[in-house]
Amino acid sequence: EYRKGSHTVYNIQLSLCVGDKNRYHVLAGEVKLRVREMVRQICQQHDLLIEQGHVTKDHVHILVSAPTHLSASQIMQKIKGRSSRVLQQEFPHLKKRYWGQHIWARGYFCTTVGPV
Repeated sequence: EYRKGSHTVYNIQLSLCVGDKNRYHVLAGEVKLRVREMVRQICQQHDLLIEQGHVTKDHVHILVSAPTHLSASQIMQKIKGRSSRVLQQEFPHLKKRYWGQHIWARGYFCTTVGPV
């Protein structure tokens, strides 16, 4: 299904995956639910449609339909930046484990998805 902008018709789908730093398996229980909620909020604020998503113990994988003005790196910057800060404020045990205010690993995986 195509999306429309003021001067564009597009279908940009990105598969994005990011893991927590050192794969500590902390994305469980309340933390998992909060991560899922935050990713949904961030995507809604930036006109990203989540086609599919999955939060496991050590990584988050989402398939999004992105607008033309956002790059994959900008999308990940928004998701990782805000969620890291909020998670450490709301869950003190994460702040002790992830010193330096970084919950997420440095990099991320991104691939485009679509018909050929």
